[in-house]
Amino acid sequence: MITIHCRANLQPLTNMEKPPLRDYTATNAASAPPLLNTLTPSRRTSSNRAFAAVYTCAIVALFYRHTQTLLSSKTLVSFYVTLTLFVSDLILAFNWASGQAFRMRPVYRKEFPENLGKVVKTSDLPGLDVFICTADPYKEPPISVVNTALSVMAYDYPTEKISVYVSDDGGSAFTLFAFMEAARFAAHWLPFCRKNDIAKRNPDEYFATDYKMSSETEDIKIMYESMKMRVEHVVETGKISEEYNTSDEVRQVFSQWSIDGFTRQNHPTVIQVLLDQNKDKDITGNCLPNLVYVSRQKSKTSPHHFKAGALNVLVRVSAAMTNAPVILTLDCDMYSNDPTTPLRALCYILDREMQSNLGYVQFPQEYHGLNKSDIYACEHKRLFKVHPVGYDGLCGPNYVGTGCFFRRRALCGGPSTLILPEIDGLCPDSVVNKPLTAPSVLELAHHVAGCNYENQTKWGSKIGFRYGSLVEDYYTGYRMKCEGWRSIFCYPETAAFLGDVPFNLLDVLSQNKRWAIGLLEVAFSRYSTITFGVKSMGLFMGLAYSYYAFWAILTIPITTYCLLPQLALLNELSIFPKVSDPWFLLYMFLFLGAYGQDLLEFVVDGGTIQRWWSDQRMWIMRGLSCHAFGLTEFVVKSIGIPAEGFNVTSKIINDEESKRYEQGVFEFGVPSPLFVTLTMAAIINLLSLIIGLVHFIVDGGSNKEGLVMQLVLTGLIVMNCLPVYQAIALRSDKGKMPTKTTVTATLLASAVYVVASLFLK
Repeated sequence: MITIHCRANLQPLTNMEKPPLRDYTATNAASAPPLLNTLTPSRRTSSNRAFAAVYTCAIVALFYRHTQTLLSSKTLVSFYVTLTLFVSDLILAFNWASGQAFRMRPVYRKEFPENLGKVVKTSDLPGLDVFICTADPYKEPPISVVNTALSVMAYDYPTEKISVYVSDDGGSAFTLFAFMEAARFAAHWLPFCRKNDIAKRNPDEYFATDYKMSSETEDIKIMYESMKMRVEHVVETGKISEEYNTSDEVRQVFSQWSIDGFTRQNHPTVIQVLLDQNKDKDITGNCLPNLVYVSRQKSKTSPHHFKAGALNVLVRVSAAMTNAPVILTLDCDMYSNDPTTPLRALCYILDREMQSNLGYVQFPQEYHGLNKSDIYACEHKRLFKVHPVGYDGLCGPNYVGTGCFFRRRALCGGPSTLILPEIDGLCPDSVVNKPLTAPSVLELAHHVAGCNYENQTKWGSKIGFRYGSLVEDYYTGYRMKCEGWRSIFCYPETAAFLGDVPFNLLDVLSQNKRWAIGLLEVAFSRYSTITFGVKSMGLFMGLAYSYYAFWAILTIPITTYCLLPQLALLNELSIFPKVSDPWFLLYMFLFLGAYGQDLLEFVVDGGTIQRWWSDQRMWIMRGLSCHAFGLTEFVVKSIGIPAEGFNVTSKIINDEESKRYEQGVFEFGVPSPLFVTLTMAAIINLLSLIIGLVHFIVDGGSNKEGLVMQLVLTGLIVMNCLPVYQAIALRSDKGKMPTKTTVTATLLASAVYVVASLFLK
């Protein structure tokens, strides 16, 4: 195993210097500075490449058989069945081939933040601007957003260098009230964390653990619980109780906003400096981090570009107020779990050998509250942990929307093509030497947050976070890679950030449908990953990005293999090789090889077989529901028909849903078209398995061997659909399958069976 050592060679984060490209050569100089990070290639690289070569030969053999069968088809039914399988296998082969890019050169990194202080003074550490976005106080509870902000305000980092910007796209008085309360609580919480060296600096999580009891701790807990009660009561009732010890300023602002309503669609820019490090101190006399609330101007006549638009407003507002060279983006429910995280990121950002083209450092998304088997596969182990390791060996991981430290310079054009904003004060190397509340600073901040400011500018196209896709994170990271930036995947043993997961299936599928549409928007744009991406980044990076860009078209082979063999089985039609046919071994190798490699990667990275089963089950469920609807909606939008807009995923926790989730019980509960197609496929497979087994056992016949593969495939799908059958027939709780959905799916399954029987006979 080769380990590459990267030693400190620090330079200031200026934009004009162009250090040489990184030399990946191990050094062993006795006088070298302390070690900041290392890189170790994966030991599985050689075996991955060898398996890819063998599996490729098997795929070629499969298409040779498909071609033979097509050319020798004697009936129209045989021709169309084989053609359908050919197209489905072609999509699966493309998906497999693009996924091999992650296995060509996976690498593992390790950083040493304890050495950072030996090579750079604390006073020389770069400033850090933290962006937190929220949009709906009813789906994203303000107290949860507050906890996220407090966790990063309490970083083991100079407080005078931290500025937290909260974007409230809902324009909610509730959220503003919550942060005005949090600003008061921060004066007590931050020194408490420093004094007691607390690891979990999210107050809600800390007080839910077995914390060390003391009078000081109890006082802080009472203070926090009191703040939490006030915030939740205000959200619930819409008013501030007279008994609350709330400042006149908070009451005045809340009252003023309440007149206009709590979620404003047309409103001016609101920027509130809640904490100013130049004047606000904690109870020990130390300065507090800057805390700025931003509600950008919105108008029904101007596009606001959802989260990407909110982030770009924060980029400009922060540039006008603090302009820190490092930016951290966070989801509102993704709190910091390790106070040393910024120092870990700086082990790469301040490495001069990487500075020339390093755009960002991405940490994995990790979650707390997952049940034992992770029934909805919300961990997304491949997306957030396994595949970024493969990306990192190429040009680095993609941006996943949260837990990412950007160099501000990277948002302004490529490494060698600096694109300056239209105002000098927004340039990445501009120095802000005025207080946050200076009239000129606030005037500029309000100006750049206006809804018409971006008109006739390069924001969203060449500068900042990119517009053009519902998955702004994927698209932004992709475009940055095409411009020449690279990134680093930082995967420490202690999770840097922890977030919440949806507790019901509808939220999961709706979120995945949105992702599917956004990814297709990239795949079929002028910047398509398979054309523009391969040309700009090279074959392997282009394929790696294509793996996700074309994610939704997997609905075609998944739907095919979940319906066609089963409908053929119902009509006693064999479409796969017989057990005695040598081609049967090829099919078994392709199936077991792909699943075996997938299982191995999942388990080696710390997963369990139980969670792997849940993951592959959700792969099938997504293909039969949200990916099918996502692909359909994308096609509908492409021909100019309006479709559903952006919906925020709910972070509200229902006690009954939470209990069922902990028990590993699927949550259906409400009627949804997403459940209809899934239930229809489950019914067809169950009926096919029962009738197929009866025919296989009772009738026998010469076609018996030819139906084995179809029976095995149908049996596996039935096993994956067990939660659906339970929700239909064996449950009486509120999370069972709605009767309306069951009836609709049954009628649809009957119609599909009748049509298929007429075609296949």
